[in-house]
Amino acid sequence: MLKTSLKIGYLSAEKPTNKRVWSGTHYSIYKSLNTLGECTILGPYEPKFRLFWAKLINQVFLKLFNKRYSYRHSKFISKGYANFFNAKLKGQNFDLIVAPAASCELAYLETNIPIIYISDGTFASCLNYHDSLQNLTKNSIEEGNFIEQQAINKSKYCIVSSEWAKQSMIKDYNAYPGKVKIIPFGANFDLLPSNNEIDYSLPIEWKILFVGVYWKNKGGKIAYNAFKTLLDQGFNVSLTVLGCVPPEEFIHPKIKVIPFIDKNNAKGQEELNQIYKQHHFLILPTRFDCTPIVINEASAFGIPSIIANTGGVAGHLKENKNGFLVDYTDNGKDYASRIGNLINHPQEYLNLRKETRKLYDEQLNWNNWTLELKNMLNS
Repeated sequence: MLKTSLKIGYLSAEKPTNKRVWSGTHYSIYKSLNTLGECTILGPYEPKFRLFWAKLINQVFLKLFNKRYSYRHSKFISKGYANFFNAKLKGQNFDLIVAPAASCELAYLETNIPIIYISDGTFASCLNYHDSLQNLTKNSIEEGNFIEQQAINKSKYCIVSSEWAKQSMIKDYNAYPGKVKIIPFGANFDLLPSNNEIDYSLPIEWKILFVGVYWKNKGGKIAYNAFKTLLDQGFNVSLTVLGCVPPEEFIHPKIKVIPFIDKNNAKGQEELNQIYKQHHFLILPTRFDCTPIVINEASAFGIPSIIANTGGVAGHLKENKNGFLVDYTDNGKDYASRIGNLINHPQEYLNLRKETRKLYDEQLNWNNWTLELKNMLNS
């Protein structure tokens, strides 16, 4: 049976109280763990001397061989983390260590304290998929897989956010299936509406929201194509771009650009709350993603998501429950078709909005994540 109050070590090179890191997921996990007991932050830490040399090695490989060295998944950097965290853990009597997105921090860690490793994607699943893990040297690939393998081996349990990540742990790293638990993440906003606060009335102008720091990586051009297709078909739609500035060729009178909002302060949280309340669809033709938290945030506002079917997106996007998955190769046509069909069938749209919020209430929230974690620890 689980203790009524746990002593938990939060192991990460990142500062979990910074809501900008990992889209605020570190902060939400840290906050959730504090409901289970006393959660002590063991970081942040950066092995600056080692990072200097590792970055230099990467530049040398790029210039000489046009290959990359993924120093964030290297033995050299992992040993630097181990030196720091082994010292921090000396004499501590934690009940467990929780290590989110911390494969490199875990690989050379020496401890008898049970470890829970949290991840949204493995090194193998992201290799040649994520921009930063393309064109790597053979040695860098071997080290990256070694780091991931060690992190999984040393963990009592691994919590992942999608079947995609789970299957990679099992198939690529021979993890025992019972050791890997899928628990969807929640929404990383401090201000979220109650169901009664959501306006379910039909709008005159249908507002589409695109969220991303990187226009190209999040499929901004495809989102623009979908928006233009809908306009050309006579739909009264607008597009809001939140988090980045599109290239000049994508400027349009019915596109509103909001470059940046700081999640770390109350003003930013209120601005995000108001923006989401005013929108009717989320569009994200992402070129790379593990499990986008933005789906959960949109779902909290009853906003259906139209998302590229890639990576672990299906961990948070449930077909016809909180939106639709679109073929990765689509250039905007199917996104526009999905949105246009819902506009033309308002009752279907309203039903989908209510299902979207229901899915958030039942699964895509941090209270559910914490409850699932407690159930796992109890078992």
